[in-house]
Amino acid sequence: MSFCFNFDISGQANASQEVDGNEVQSGNKDDGAKYAEVDDNTPAGPVKEAKEHFPPSDPQFLLTDGVFETITIGTLPPLHFLNETVFERTASEREDRENILSRREEKNSDLISGVYEGGLKVWECTYDILEIMEKEGETFSGKTVLDLGCGAGLLGILALKRGARQILFQDYNSTVIEQLTVPNVILNCEEDDEVEGDGEKKGKGKGKKQEDGCVEKGKEDLNSGSPPPKKRAADLSKHPLMRKCLFYSGDWRTFLPLVLKKEPQPKFDIIFTSETIYNTCYYPALHETLHKLLGPSGLVYLATKSHYFGVGGGLHLFETFVEQRGVFSLDHLWDGAEGLQRHVVVLRFKKQNES
Repeated sequence: MSFCFNFDISGQANASQEVDGNEVQSGNKDDGAKYAEVDDNTPAGPVKEAKEHFPPSDPQFLLTDGVFETITIGTLPPLHFLNETVFERTASEREDRENILSRREEKNSDLISGVYEGGLKVWECTYDILEIMEKEGETFSGKTVLDLGCGAGLLGILALKRGARQILFQDYNSTVIEQLTVPNVILNCEEDDEVEGDGEKKGKGKGKKQEDGCVEKGKEDLNSGSPPPKKRAADLSKHPLMRKCLFYSGDWRTFLPLVLKKEPQPKFDIIFTSETIYNTCYYPALHETLHKLLGPSGLVYLATKSHYFGVGGGLHLFETFVEQRGVFSLDHLWDGAEGLQRHVVVLRFKKQNES
């Protein structure tokens, strides 16, 4: 299986840098913001304010004329998500106060650092965590889960469908949360209703995890064999599973203080984060977020590539960063040996930090 990545990192610095032996050529960003090296005392770039999002009372417009894909791995429940091409085809029709849909299309880029952080694409490391969850037989029953840098929200949705008590979805871009994450959660709540009502899944694209590691996805019209979308979506906006979900967007530096204002302050049993260590400038904020939000006996499942060419981050640099901080232990759960090497690691508090 091969993958193609397009990154626009023109705003990351104002000069070429040498990062882990790979030269990153960069220029000025539109707003003149500058990114620094990994340094807790130096800002990593422009700060994007965080906000909490609430599902619309009548979200039928989020699902009408949609096309979805389905991923099924082993014994995991089928996970449904809106097709990425829908966003490309209908970008001009969607509400996008951030203008990330048009800018993404203009630059033909999967990532525009500090503007759009890749949330509309389901990155392949997400599937690696799903396979680990299937292998470990995690049920999530009664647990609190944070899907950090959630994008399509597949990891949080898995936890939701397997009995988690509360799930918080966070992504950098509000457009991703409003136009992708929330609709995907609603879509999977719909399937939950159909399973309970009929004892089987209806009108859903079937997918499977093939032996060669490729994901086969089914594509279906959301209106096929289902109730009228307005009635269906309006009902689902008040679905019991939706009451377990919280949705946030924004920079981790503003998301953390905002979520810590909640009473009681949240602590998560499990934190998922996939393909979020591509930029070393983000390491301090990511580490602080994990430190403050992970429960004393909690686990962080982090999936990543060995190195992100053109961006500079990767597992070795992040491992070094974590080791220097001395807060977490880090263990490898899975290391892919073929192609662009991928990894799944788990972080937990070192014993002296548990309380």
